[in-house]
Amino acid sequence: MKTNVFVLLILLFPGTGLCGTGPPATISPADSAGMKVEILDGTFLGNERRNFYGNKAPDNLHLLWKLYLGKGKTVISRNLGEKIWAGAGWTGQPLLVRENGRLYLIQGAYDHHLKKIDASNGKIVWQYTFDDVVKGTGTIWHNPKARSCEEEYIIFQGSRLGTEHYLDAPHVPSFRAISLLTGKEIWRLDSKWTDSYSRDVDGSALIIHDTLYIGLENSLFTLIDPDPAVAAVKDSMLQPRILREIRLYRREDVIRHKYNVVTESSPSRLGPYIFITSGSGHVFRYNMNTHRLDWDFYIGSDMDGSPAVTRDSCILVSVERQYIPGPGGVFKLDPRKPPAQAVVWFQPTANDSVGSWEGGVIGTAAVNDQDLPQGYPPLAAFSGIDGYLYLVQHNSLLPDTTHIGPDSVSTWPLPRLLARKHIGPSISTPLIVGNKLIAAGYNGLYLYLIENKQNNINLKFLDHFNAPFEATPIVWNGRLYLASRNGFLYCFGKQ
Repeated sequence: MKTNVFVLLILLFPGTGLCGTGPPATISPADSAGMKVEILDGTFLGNERRNFYGNKAPDNLHLLWKLYLGKGKTVISRNLGEKIWAGAGWTGQPLLVRENGRLYLIQGAYDHHLKKIDASNGKIVWQYTFDDVVKGTGTIWHNPKARSCEEEYIIFQGSRLGTEHYLDAPHVPSFRAISLLTGKEIWRLDSKWTDSYSRDVDGSALIIHDTLYIGLENSLFTLIDPDPAVAAVKDSMLQPRILREIRLYRREDVIRHKYNVVTESSPSRLGPYIFITSGSGHVFRYNMNTHRLDWDFYIGSDMDGSPAVTRDSCILVSVERQYIPGPGGVFKLDPRKPPAQAVVWFQPTANDSVGSWEGGVIGTAAVNDQDLPQGYPPLAAFSGIDGYLYLVQHNSLLPDTTHIGPDSVSTWPLPRLLARKHIGPSISTPLIVGNKLIAAGYNGLYLYLIENKQNNINLKFLDHFNAPFEATPIVWNGRLYLASRNGFLYCFGKQ
């Protein structure tokens, strides 16, 4: 299996493939000759560094098609009761594959379904039903040991815990493996009850050397053998083999956060290490050689965004303003240094209450490191609850300038802030693709041109589409795909 950071390409040459495709909605094992499957964007933010967003952004937000995803019930708690949610929300980024030259989206939705959708026209190919709304983005894996057509390409997807379940339910199978080609369930994982007040699964898995790594919302960093051949029936469910479970919180965090030690982020990889943020207030590093957590940067706040890896081997970590006296914002950390010396810079955002949020950054920071146009500096962008889109040069500091950090005691250097645009509050992750910057939020979808005139970076407004968004978009070949809380999945761009 050959990979790079942009495209996972698997060619099934005549006589070697298990599956073929007939019309878009069918799978015919008899038609196995010459099938070609390309996983173009197979996990949240595109790769194991969480910093690839597509190959080409559109020049405008011309609407090509829209699909009504539906709505569904979810139960907040015994006390708060149920809600009806429509469309898709955070993180909600679609996945993208190409089968025999035809593009398909994989989109989780609040109507309790994971959907395979023809990207050319918005037609649904298949739907798989979960027990609750689907929030997070899945991960697609090519199984080199597949025994059948259905097992060859597998989507690993989580959901909320189930509308018939509460936290103390005996079993909560909120993480599933589903066939990419047919939509059939392969196995399901029972999420354990821990000190965390959630048994949902919002994070997107990493698969490295055929081991699946994921932080479940019960805050267990879980290593799984994803191969269906080794799954076994347990509690009347076919479940995968768990290789290792590591707790992503300390006992004191449980009391300090009132059981909100939820892990909602997706892990990222840098060399032999995996980084993951936890709602317990920690940025942890897992060493794949020693199988231990060997680095812990403590912030104290809830953190939902995923660590984004930069080209200079640092990570960007977004910080919500919760359980901390100071501001939220974004840290750049150098994990080659001890935690006490790891801060490169901290960019704060203003304190502002929107819904249950008090400020900071909920989504993940975006970087242009995988698609750096000639003459452009390394950039990072992130959207705040305070209503602003921030663009910084992540390898440059403001001279002789510091700002107070989340603990209201420490002071840290500031990055060079290049632009700050008011787009309204957002929990979505922006995208930087080439010289385009795309940001979505509750006030709509914004498209900017990143101008570089004599090394002076400026954001030029190009287009806007008015709808409420929490999810993260994806772009490919000049088209942009994004689901809204109004119930629709949209396709924008060129014909």
